Amino acid sequence: MTHAPIRVGIGGWTFEPWRGTFFPEKWPHKRELEYAAGKLTAIEVNGTYYSGFKPATFANWASQVPDGFVFTLKASRFCTNRKVLAEAGESVQRFVSQGIVELGDRLGPILWQFMATKKFEPDDFRAFLQLLPGSYEGVTLRHAVQVRHESFAVPEFVAMAREAGVAIVYADSVDYPAIADITGPFVYARLESGVEEEPAGYTPAALDRWAAAARTWASGGQPDGLPYVVTDAPSAQPRETFVFFIAGAKVRAPHGAMALIERLG
Repeated sequence: MTHAPIRVGIGGWTFEPWRGTFFPEKWPHKRELEYAAGKLTAIEVNGTYYSGFKPATFANWASQVPDGFVFTLKASRFCTNRKVLAEAGESVQRFVSQGIVELGDRLGPILWQFMATKKFEPDDFRAFLQLLPGSYEGVTLRHAVQVRHESFAVPEFVAMAREAGVAIVYADSVDYPAIADITGPFVYARLESGVEEEPAGYTPAALDRWAAAARTWASGGQPDGLPYVVTDAPSAQPRETFVFFIAGAKVRAPHGAMALIERLG
């Protein structure tokens, strides 16, 4: 079965407990991105949520990873943590213009993550989606939104995201409701329920299920057993698929990602 690329990774690459558990003992800190990029196929950058970076920094990241490796970027909190999202235009522009295009073909989707207290206000959220640019300086920009309030689990939100061509993030979480509906030209999944008791965060059986789900997403289908808001499926076309082991049991995340990559190989 033909399917689009499946990219698997973790959040960031600087985490002290990974030293000696993921990174070899005494591995140089300056080469941690290089090492991680040799074991994984994507990284979600969380630092961009908290602060801006210079163009040279993005270019440097791109130079340290192999062909085919992709960074996704968590958008600035100043864009998403606000009462009126429709007023985020200046912050959105500032984020996309800081130099992210220096990543070139290593630039993956931008993740717009919202607070768990943020409720769905249709007109305001539609206005926010209209602020997301389709390109910048000739580089195509792709967008994913992670919402974490139950009020978003309605057909109107799914239709809105599909109309905008924006992916709704599917998050496997014990804390927040999940929406698995496919709404964009790619799939973005965050596996947030890892536990330290499992060497890879998830059980082998769970990893088998996620491997099957990733193949289904990438080949254009919808995996069974996930929480969908609407029953109609989108067009069955191969979709680039991103799967990140993140949040829960972070120390296990690299091993979960590597275990999933091995299953997909």
